[in-house]
Amino acid sequence: MKIAVMGGDGFVGWPTSLHLSDAGHDVHIIDNLSRRWIDTELGVQSLTPMDSIQERTRIWQAETGRRIHFHLIDLAKDYEILKQWLADERPDAIIHFAEQRAAPYSMKSDRHKNYTVDNNVSATHNLLNAIVEVGLDSHIVHLGTMGVYGYSTVGAAIPEGYLPVDITAVTGEKVSQEILYPANPGSIYHMTKCLDQLLFAFYAKNDGLRITDLHQGIVWGTHTEQTKRHPQLINRFDYDGDYGTVLNRFLIQAAIGYPLTVHGVGGQTRAFIHIQDSVRCIELALKNPPERNSRVEIFNQMTETHRVRDLAKMISEMSGTEIAWLPNPRKEAPENELIVKNDKFIALGLDPITLKEGLLEEIVEIAKKYAYRVDRSRVPAVSAWTKDIASTINRDPEGKSLKSVS
Repeated sequence: MKIAVMGGDGFVGWPTSLHLSDAGHDVHIIDNLSRRWIDTELGVQSLTPMDSIQERTRIWQAETGRRIHFHLIDLAKDYEILKQWLADERPDAIIHFAEQRAAPYSMKSDRHKNYTVDNNVSATHNLLNAIVEVGLDSHIVHLGTMGVYGYSTVGAAIPEGYLPVDITAVTGEKVSQEILYPANPGSIYHMTKCLDQLLFAFYAKNDGLRITDLHQGIVWGTHTEQTKRHPQLINRFDYDGDYGTVLNRFLIQAAIGYPLTVHGVGGQTRAFIHIQDSVRCIELALKNPPERNSRVEIFNQMTETHRVRDLAKMISEMSGTEIAWLPNPRKEAPENELIVKNDKFIALGLDPITLKEGLLEEIVEIAKKYAYRVDRSRVPAVSAWTKDIASTINRDPEGKSLKSVS
């Protein structure tokens, strides 16, 4: 297939692009490189050194003989350019990663909230609008988040996207329906993904677009089979308080002797998936598109759930690193259960990679190799969900300010 990977320079977009190219597809990356500009804004860099997208794709072609094309287009702003590109290239499938992906970044300030909404919602709508306008029948695969469900405890497994409900009609009879699982976003970022759901539902119903929405858990790991082939193909690896995912952050903290930062009591239960499984799931979704004029296909893209404090204790025991219990910058319940169905991907043949000590140690070794690139002042999570919470944040988990006084 000819596949457009929107946001193909990113944390999941890059290994997905390599994986699909390796499978023989004609891959076109469309990206505005905004994630690299955000690194500059935050004064932080990927733990792993990243070459330019042009150099990355050159190395891939030199290693494999397969070309990945790159197109500098901003989905949220360059509507006419996007529409013309789609009309000219007419991809068979489009994978949509082109959204600001970090909840903490989306809550940093009013400016960051506006940027996240403007970028994410406009990118999604521009893409759907343009596909209809040029008459494409491309299968759209969108990377969403488990966060659309929220993290409240209901005592039942979260289904894959749709919830069966009974409604009492005016006659008194029970009428059965399936509705989108009630949205319960925990940040501005998560809210944009909930808005995406409604856009997808409308365009599938109104224009017959074929759409798959992947509600993904927290991604951990850094390498896939393809990124291992050459040092310059390595994926980005975020450790900072805004973009670093919780398990990856713990592993980096362990590698550099930084306290494992657990916020609140660590009772937050989260869904996880390894980066290799993430790209496999995207390929499985591509191979199993919904029919035209059917409802949006929704998968829960996760393989296991863990409490944050349990992860921290596991990494602490593995590495001997102490745990720092800090105030929580997020507005969320201190404890939650999370029971999630992921039957669809299992039925399609996914053999999940679960947390194994060998894989965890491999990540720690990568982190140790590039530890010289860490700016320790960027490790704390300091983006607060409300102004009241902001005053409670611990910006110095290592206690360096106290040590310097004594």
